[in-house]
Amino acid sequence: MKLYSVFDEAFNAYGRVIKGYDTAALFAFLKETTDCPSDGVIYVPSDKTLEALPLFDALQTRFYGGMPIQIGYCNGTNTMLNCVEYHRDSELNAAADDIVLLLAKQDEIKDGKLSTSNVHAFCVPAGTLVELYATTLHYAPCSAYKGAGFRVAVILPKGTNEAKPEIGSDEGEDRLLFAKNKWLIAHEDAPEVKSGAYVGLTGDNINIDRLI
Repeated sequence: MKLYSVFDEAFNAYGRVIKGYDTAALFAFLKETTDCPSDGVIYVPSDKTLEALPLFDALQTRFYGGMPIQIGYCNGTNTMLNCVEYHRDSELNAAADDIVLLLAKQDEIKDGKLSTSNVHAFCVPAGTLVELYATTLHYAPCSAYKGAGFRVAVILPKGTNEAKPEIGSDEGEDRLLFAKNKWLIAHEDAPEVKSGAYVGLTGDNINIDRLI
């Protein structure tokens, strides 16, 4: 597997680097206040302190065009793919530390299956804000260095990743709905399978330990 940068042309199909927003206070809060596990990943969908920053109003008004949003974070240590997910809208990731994102495209899903050979790795340098398009498959960030932790702010429309709504169907794409505005495909070895995640990743469960 090759390690690309989000500044490479190859990233253009998955997202773009976003500039023009003051992220200094956000990064300071992440690094100084939030936990960063050394043996896994934690995800907080919405954090009131982050949502009180001026950046919250700027992103909600300018980037999301007035749609209600939430700012949370995903912190920890990880080298595994395990799953991919998508939403009906773009997600913003603000990396306080160097990270690696494992990405694929929604149109590469065939009959509910995705080969992990379609997954590509992109390095996001600390201090970078990136948009992941709605059609970009992604999941938890990975560490950029062996044993290194990461802190990443995650910005999404309000309510995303809350409890799964009752839809009364488990056919087609409905099989993938794992939480509110969250469609998930898991590898058979992923811990999420025990929580009812749909198994549809084929091939190796990617581990970037040898890449970093």
